[in-house]
Amino acid sequence: MPTGKVKFYDAEKGFGFIHSDEGADVFLPASAVPAGVTALKGGTRVEFGIVEGRKGAQAMQLHVLDPAPSVQQNRRERDRKPTEDMVVIVEDLIKLLDNVSNSLRRGHYPDKGTAHKVAQVLRAVAADLEA
Repeated sequence: MPTGKVKFYDAEKGFGFIHSDEGADVFLPASAVPAGVTALKGGTRVEFGIVEGRKGAQAMQLHVLDPAPSVQQNRRERDRKPTEDMVVIVEDLIKLLDNVSNSLRRGHYPDKGTAHKVAQVLRAVAADLEA
């Protein structure tokens, strides 16, 4: 099966183009996109069958080989906090959650302002860990 990279794909219009490794551009209809794939970014490596349509080569039975590299993901990895900094952050988070836990044991939820701040810290630490 031929391989190539998606040049572009517009899900709303239902078509796009693949630049095959042989150098030709191949029409990519929505019917060739695998079930469950809602978007294809430019640069995604694919394998596909080819059939000659009325207007030239057309892809069929597309298989995604490698998703396009994400600029945001690369940026996150580059901007990742050093592990020494994360140790301090996680230890502070443990202390914060311990205080919340003690308050809950006494039958009291934290006030709305404190609860909101704790939730923000949890989200931020989760994002740093996932980066």
